[in-house]
Amino acid sequence: MTRFKPGKQIERPDTPIFNSLHRKKEGTPTMGGLPIWLTTALITLVVAVIGVIHDGIWSRINFLTRSETLLPLGFLILAGLVGMADDMLGVFKRGGLRMTKRLLFFVLVAAVGAWWFYFKLDIRTVTVPFLGVYTIGWFYIPYFIFVMTAMAHSMNLTDGLDGLSGGVFLTIFGALTAIAFDQGRVDLAIFMSAIMGALIGFLWFNIYPAKFFMGDTGVMALGFTAGVVALLTNTELLLPFIAVIPLIESGSVILQTISKKIRKKKIFPSTPIHHTFEAMGWPETQITMRFWMINAIGAIIGLLLFLIDSKIPPLR
Repeated sequence: MTRFKPGKQIERPDTPIFNSLHRKKEGTPTMGGLPIWLTTALITLVVAVIGVIHDGIWSRINFLTRSETLLPLGFLILAGLVGMADDMLGVFKRGGLRMTKRLLFFVLVAAVGAWWFYFKLDIRTVTVPFLGVYTIGWFYIPYFIFVMTAMAHSMNLTDGLDGLSGGVFLTIFGALTAIAFDQGRVDLAIFMSAIMGALIGFLWFNIYPAKFFMGDTGVMALGFTAGVVALLTNTELLLPFIAVIPLIESGSVILQTISKKIRKKKIFPSTPIHHTFEAMGWPETQITMRFWMINAIGAIIGLLLFLIDSKIPPLR
């Protein structure tokens, strides 16, 4: 990446605070998420091929199964390719896609999963923690699209400081891996463990000062994968805990936008909210590590709620 220099464009219109804080990062290679999902996909596929060719221990190591990991793997690759295209536009065309067009891509990718869940898996229900299972019929399609789009977009907003999104993703996938294992979905747990291993390798070079950025190719791939895993395990309504930092980040942007349109003034100096703490003088590393800790606490709470609530069954 350093050799080919797919440099990130930092300057944004109408964001003087952000530009002044991050101008020094101009030209840092982006698309650092590519090694994460590409490595995971290659490991999954290679082990599956070897497992088919050779019996014995290799067939036991194979964790690519239609019922558990095929759909998350498909989303990992599909969303990663879409995100990579957006990153390439950001490198060769200053700024990349506008937010409205990016949200449209999020919705289109999510619609593929909604069609699969509704028509192929015949899923019509939503599990509400501690209350039970409710049938919502065709409304499951927009519900699915909303959950997936919200997760991917919130993580996109979280990817703004060195190491921030990578560390937050680690805590999210850690909680989802424990949930999948508790439900007996061992193949899914192994698949997400592979993602976590790739994330650790990415973070080695992404912590401050970052050698490269995750970019949309990583954020979209991992955001959609986390969303589909939450839906597969019937724990999407626990995401406000498990992914509390992305929720706070997107919430700050929503509140800022509403305030600017209605009150004609800002609530925060800069959004997403991690930029506000930067403007207040907090060191970047301090913000990142504190946000890691907050999301880790949220992930633990979400995991505990899942374990306490015996009404959350695995999705079959």
